[in-house]
This record gives sequence, structure tokens and C-alpha cells, in this order.
Amino acid sequence: MALTMRHIHDDEIAYNSSSQQVTPTSALLEMKDGIGRNGDGVHMSANMRANQSSSRQHHITTTILPPSPFTTVQPYSERPAMSKARVYTDINVLRPKEYWDYESLNVQWGDQDDYEVVRKVGRGKYSEVFEGINVNSNERCIIKILKPVKKKKIKREIKILQNLCGGPNIVKLLDIVRDQHSKTPSLIFEYVNSTDFKVLYPTLTDYDIRYYIYELLKALDYCHSQGIMHRDVKPHNVMIDHELRKLRLIDWGLAEFYHPGKEYNVRVASRYFKGPELLVDLQDYDYSLDMWSLGCMFAGMIFRKEPFFYGHDNHDQLVKIAKITVLTHLLLSLSCADTVANHGLSLSMQIISILCLQRYISHSFHMTDMQAIDFLDKLLRYDHQDRLTAREAMAHPYFSQVRAAESSRMRTQ
Repeated sequence: MALTMRHIHDDEIAYNSSSQQVTPTSALLEMKDGIGRNGDGVHMSANMRANQSSSRQHHITTTILPPSPFTTVQPYSERPAMSKARVYTDINVLRPKEYWDYESLNVQWGDQDDYEVVRKVGRGKYSEVFEGINVNSNERCIIKILKPVKKKKIKREIKILQNLCGGPNIVKLLDIVRDQHSKTPSLIFEYVNSTDFKVLYPTLTDYDIRYYIYELLKALDYCHSQGIMHRDVKPHNVMIDHELRKLRLIDWGLAEFYHPGKEYNVRVASRYFKGPELLVDLQDYDYSLDMWSLGCMFAGMIFRKEPFFYGHDNHDQLVKIAKITVLTHLLLSLSCADTVANHGLSLSMQIISILCLQRYISHSFHMTDMQAIDFLDKLLRYDHQDRLTAREAMAHPYFSQVRAAESSRMRTQ
């Protein structure tokens, strides 16, 4: 089993844009200046932001590209004072406090002697992971030994895993144990015979990619419907047993309950999968963060470029996002026969654009089709409220073959 643990990059920088030319990159950087800070770089209070205009009519646009979600960025001063999720907004408002109040959780500890470590399979910032065996049943399992962290973080992960137990493609928590002397806690999970994604992904067919992304969407829609954001979606946290065609979404250590209007820590997710809202310190994010991360993962799979957005720090990450997303939209535009007539793109501009696309997405583009690009376009939206929800994503035409196969399979059961 090749289970790779997360590596979180916590680099955070402050940036003040001084560029006079409005480009996708400079617009994003202006957005960073506006979100959560005033002109002097001082953190703004909720009341200060609430006094700003709520008009959403004006957009920053480029002058050389066709109109697009990727070439327009809304200044923060013109966003509503507080953002709320488009779906599953009040799940935790309507449910009893004990559902989401993880700090009050009374952990029921199992017997650590029921498990033996076989071999180490991964490590991360917050844990070390081992393949193990249940000595009573002789069944294989995964043992996640947690490093010293705040108790409430451990309780949060346990509570979320308990709430999601039995959900589609959610890794199953089997037991919770701790060492009697050191009091070090360990989480016991179901075993998944996963292949390292760096080995597996290049071997996947076009249909395989559609199938596994659809399976991952099932897990995301379920956790979102239960009022929970994963906040660390990436290939390292998606276990795939290709022989059994089984997928599991793992590592819920950064997951959190969604409460409308609450401001969350932006130091979550790995840099290459961070949504722009995290990179510009927007704290009132929601489930849509997971959809951006899914988009990054999907792009890496279809273009065979991992990670797809490879920034050296948060500022560079924004630059990489701006470059690629504009080119992706340009590809959609160039696929239309009337592009030149409608948008006035010169032949030289088209040639330059195609050369740029070849540079960024390389020879692997033959694996994709325009449905895949359209699906990606609808995930990688700067404005998190414009992204597809997990349920909407599952209904996209890109997955029509997968849905048809699933319907046929259910009819024959």
C-alpha cells in the first residue's frame, strides 16, 4: 500500500500591487489588497467591511481577452459584506448542538492491544500512518498515530468521522485507541490497497478519470450535505484501489463544520490546491473551497501535470492561477467558429494563444475533450460562489457515460 500523507505549506505573504495595467494577475493581486485589509495593510473588522458597497455590477476586465469568468475579478469593496454557501447553508443551524460541538465530545477509547503495526506507509505534519492488523479478526487496517496537537483538533476529526460514518466513499473509522502510558491517541481505519497517485494517474484511461472524479464528487456532496468542509482535497488524500475500482476520501484532520457567517482559518489545504479565497485571506469561505481543490486535482489528471498550479509561494500561486485559467477560457473561445467575428481576435493573437496553451498543457491535451474543459472552467472560478456545487458537478455532461453505466448496473442488481 502506498498511502502518502499530506505536507502542508504554511507560507503566507503580504503583497501590495502597484501595477497600472489591469491583467488577470494584477486584478487578483488588487483583490488580495482589498480583502480583509484597508489601504494601509491593516486588518479590517467585520463592521468596516459591512459598511462597504454591496453592488456587484462593476468588474475589472482585461482589454485583450474575450469576456470570461477568468478575466473578471470583482473588487472586494463591491462584494457583499458576508458570503454564505449557496447550498447546505443552515445544516448546522438546524441540527442539535451535540452534532457539531466537538469540544464536548466524550471519546470512547478502544483497546490498543487489539492492533499490531506491520509497516509504516506514510507520515505528515500531524501524524504517522502504518499498515496494521487486528489481532482478533486477523484483518488488515490502517493505524494513524497522531502527533501532539490540541485536544480539540483531535476531537474535531473524530466527531467529523463519526458523523460521516457510512457515507459514500468516506474512509471508515473503525476504532479509537491510545497508549496507556504516553496517552498518544491513534485512529484505526479500514484498509485500502491504494496505489501511489504518481504511479496510477498516468495509467488511467479517459473513462477511468471520469469514473473516479464522479466517485470523489459523491463523497464531497455527502460531507457537504452533512455541513462539513474537507479543506484538504488533493491526490494524496484520495485512496484508489484500482483493481476493485474503490475510492476513499481520507485525512479529515483539517475538516471543519460549516456555520454561515463564521470566519475560518485560511491556513488550510496545501498551497497548490488552495482556492484564491485562501490566498487573499478571505475568511468567510465555504464548501466551494473543496470544489476549487477538486478542479486542481482534475486538471492535473487530464493534462498529466502534477501539481497543475505550481507556485513557489502564495503570491506566485496567484500568478500561476491567473495565467492558466485565462488560457483555459481562451481554449473554449477558440473552439467556437465565430470567435474572431464576435471577439475581434486577430490571427496573430490566436497563434500566440495556441502556442501558450501548448506550452502550459503539453502533449497530453489529446486526452481531453471540450466537455472536460467546460467542466474544469466551471470549477476554477475566482469567485467561489460561481463554482459548481458537488451535486451540480455530478450532473455535468462530462459524466454522462458514468451516470449511464451506473444506472445500468443498478437495474441489473
